[in-house]
Amino acid sequence: MNPEARKAALRFLFAPLVDKLGYKFTPVEEDADFLLEQEAALEAETGIPYCPCQARTKDRAENMRIVCPCIPFHRRHYDAMKRCWCGLFVHKDVTDPDKLKQIPENKLDLTDAH
Repeated sequence: MNPEARKAALRFLFAPLVDKLGYKFTPVEEDADFLLEQEAALEAETGIPYCPCQARTKDRAENMRIVCPCIPFHRRHYDAMKRCWCGLFVHKDVTDPDKLKQIPENKLDLTDAH
């Protein structure tokens, strides 16, 4: 499948899933397009659409935690940041994702997170 078609297919497949989790695609279309392009390339290379900004290890079980959308595996962390790690998905109420930052999990106070 060509990269443009695969990006469209990933968007189609991911949208209803992340919607049910309370997320949406980032409203910054250039970012969404770039990240989906990277995922399509990873999928073409590995057979799996891994998160493009998280490093894979030699441990398959650990790597499965970064298959997009990886929100369920990192729910408390991402809910606290109001975005997923790469920023492809943001909470539905987010209008300016540029104000949301990546925060290492060990730097978050997750006691009040969902």
